Amino acid sequence: MSATAASRSQTPQPEEPQVAGAPDSTPARPPRLIHSEATTEIPIHLLFRDDPGEPGVSLPPAVVRRRQGTGEQPRTARRPAPPVARPLPEVDPSLGERPASVLPGAVGVIGGAAGVAGCAAALCWAGVLPEPVAQAAGLPWSDEYDAYAGLGLAQWASLAGSGALALFGFGGLARGRVGTAWVLTLFGRYRGSVRRTGLMWVNPLLLRRRVDVRLRHWRSEPMPAVDRGGVALRVVVLVVWRVKDAARATLGVADHQEYLRECVEAATARVLSRLPADAFHDDTATLRDADAVGDALTRMLAVEAEPVGIEIFSAQPTRIEYAPEIADTMRLRRVAALDARHRDSVLTSVVDSVEDTVTRLTTRGLVELDDYERKALVKDLTVAFYTGHGDR
Repeated sequence: MSATAASRSQTPQPEEPQVAGAPDSTPARPPRLIHSEATTEIPIHLLFRDDPGEPGVSLPPAVVRRRQGTGEQPRTARRPAPPVARPLPEVDPSLGERPASVLPGAVGVIGGAAGVAGCAAALCWAGVLPEPVAQAAGLPWSDEYDAYAGLGLAQWASLAGSGALALFGFGGLARGRVGTAWVLTLFGRYRGSVRRTGLMWVNPLLLRRRVDVRLRHWRSEPMPAVDRGGVALRVVVLVVWRVKDAARATLGVADHQEYLRECVEAATARVLSRLPADAFHDDTATLRDADAVGDALTRMLAVEAEPVGIEIFSAQPTRIEYAPEIADTMRLRRVAALDARHRDSVLTSVVDSVEDTVTRLTTRGLVELDDYERKALVKDLTVAFYTGHGDR
């Protein structure tokens, strides 16, 4: 046996780990390692998690180990945590809009008229009438006459009941308009909503809140924002919306119009920060694509406003411009970029024209040119074509 073989036989081999649940006679394969020349060693099985040769084996977490003797501790390779979804605003589910119980307005009119008639009947029953009524009816009247002498307990009860009926009848009358809704509450508890039009009778004990449910639009003032590169912008947004759930819009938030304005400002800042305002030298998506920016802004606003009963139809930026403090600088940069792009397109056109001309002349056998003559012809044609483009 050679010395090399003897040295190999005397070198202690690492023990092969046993697989959990496998028989003792079948040892598991030793872990295969990739040794880096610098500092690390990485197990190969971490690169291939689905190894069919080792069923039922739970693999340890990925560990990047330093070489022995460096004094450094092993580090566990952690994967970046996934982005946490932003929680949506929540509103009391019991605030869903539902119709309230109301009666036709004729019921209130009849009830109020009946109450007034009852009061008059009670006064006649007691023989007590006001002076103008008594004089109009031809009944005797004197200043010493006690008007309340003929009112007994029954007359007072009849008069009170008739007066209450008149108050409830006429006090509950309400007029419903097109495009408005009533939100009714009783001692702080939601009792329903009314979207009917015309004269109707509503319980006068209920507190009424009128809500505009028509299709509306709101044009914002110039709002500050920044693009993906941090360039300051001024944005004006037009939002078309309406109140879809009157109960949530009235009771679920303090002021639904102010809430919508704040959501528009926040959503606009988030959408505009995803793209640059202008790409001077690259053909990439920018904020000049009004359709894409409007679609993204509409979707984001619809999600934010839906829990409070507001329906968003569209949110479109009507104006996106640079902030006044940098507007002149960015305008000069944009002009320079457009000029450079124009020069590049002109030069490309000139080169293509020169190449096509020289190729036609040589392939058709009209001229025979050596290298010097070809270079001179190309130079003359380039100057001529470029001058012709410049005169346009």
